[in-house]
Amino acid sequence: MLEEVERWLAARSWSAADRPLDQLLDRKRAAGTTVSVVLPALDEEATVGAIVEVIRRELIEGLPVPLVDELVVIDSGSSDATAEVAAKAGARVVHRDDILPRIPALPGKGEVLWRSLLATTGDVVCFVDADLRDFSAAFVHGIVGPLLTEPDVQFVKAMYDRPLDGAPGQGGRVTELVARPLLNLHWPQLAGFVQPLGGEYAVRRSLLERLPFPVGYGVELGLLVDALHTVGLDALAQVDVGVRHHRHQDGQALGRMAAAIYRTAQLRLSRGHLVRPRLTQFERGPEGFVPRTYPVDTEERPPMREVEEYARRRAA
Repeated sequence: MLEEVERWLAARSWSAADRPLDQLLDRKRAAGTTVSVVLPALDEEATVGAIVEVIRRELIEGLPVPLVDELVVIDSGSSDATAEVAAKAGARVVHRDDILPRIPALPGKGEVLWRSLLATTGDVVCFVDADLRDFSAAFVHGIVGPLLTEPDVQFVKAMYDRPLDGAPGQGGRVTELVARPLLNLHWPQLAGFVQPLGGEYAVRRSLLERLPFPVGYGVELGLLVDALHTVGLDALAQVDVGVRHHRHQDGQALGRMAAAIYRTAQLRLSRGHLVRPRLTQFERGPEGFVPRTYPVDTEERPPMREVEEYARRRAA
């Protein structure tokens, strides 16, 4: 297995600089491929506007032919001015609850990504988190690039340095403590991914519409594992896009994320007779430690091609 991972790393790990923009535009134009960029957003007024502005300036308006055909922010119920800031910067803003209203929305990032397939039309869908600071357009063209130049590649994740308190670091805390051990132990073919939980990845729609979506924090691990089983390791790739700066979560939020990711893995290892789990954490109160219990994200949405509204649109 180690030899397979090393072979994959040599064949399917690139840098954003490996594919100049003019090359990508030529390939895109020749193939007629369309690209949608989706930013899932919840209370991200401080960062979403700058991300949209960079994508519009460098990948839409500043090129002879746009690399990005659709730039959509999916607002999942922000209480701040996220929607207004994103729209002013030039994105099309869609509210999560306005997509597929027949099915009541569940809270969670995966829910937003799943619904975004009905709000976009691109042959390639590129997801970018809306809390990034010092955003570079390489986060988009870097991961879209292999899908325009390598016909056999279907799923591309960004890899990057992820500083925490000034230390460079290659992964987040949940990645290193939960996701990486799980992948190495149970799906060792995926051991070569530097950022398996990263929120920046581009996928062919033809693959995304075949995959179930965990509704919460487990969505990145779930999609990666299911893509491996659906199209095989050689259809997966990663691209170095530099450094990722973003908001860091506190320890308790990370605990809830870790539980959801573990549960996502557990479901994929054994899908029978599992109780709905809960996670109890503790906060110090005036009279000592107080327990707080949270449900762990377990809901999953079916492959989008099984949804009647999506099937009708594709047929049309």
